[in-house]
Amino acid sequence: MQLGAVLGRVGHIGQDFAKKCLFEAAHAIYCRNLGGGRLRDWAKAIAERTGPRKAKDALANELAVTLHAMWRTGTPFREDAVI
Repeated sequence: MQLGAVLGRVGHIGQDFAKKCLFEAAHAIYCRNLGGGRLRDWAKAIAERTGPRKAKDALANELAVTLHAMWRTGTPFREDAVI
């Protein structure tokens, strides 16, 4: 397995605390009305096909990719640029 490999979940190699925080954020977006309307709609569509756990994992992964892009470019979050 290569560094950073993903096997259907956030990532098997990496910091456990970071993965936990990303999954908790994904759970909050998925289950509560805490913003992220487009992300929630996207995750709910995935949940219809695969179930809520995989949808939350996909949402956590999308959050990680978005955060990395924001840090790399120094740009603020824009929901219209996600998904």
